[in-house]
Amino acid sequence: MNEAEIRSRLIDIEMALDHQAKQIEDLSDVVIKQGKIIDRLIRQTEAFKDMLQQDIVKPLSEETPPPHY
Repeated sequence: MNEAEIRSRLIDIEMALDHQAKQIEDLSDVVIKQGKIIDRLIRQTEAFKDMLQQDIVKPLSEETPPPHY
């Protein structure tokens, strides 16, 4: 291999490495966003469980129909 080929391969490797670093950063951002969504959903689920235990929200089978039925 001559110097020009080595330089070209090195540039290709650096470009591939930069591309992979960008992909890793993007994936990391997605994981962080998903973690926040999961945390929010867990809090909502816990709140609904608490409301069910306090009879604030009843299962549909236990709900009484409105007076106009």
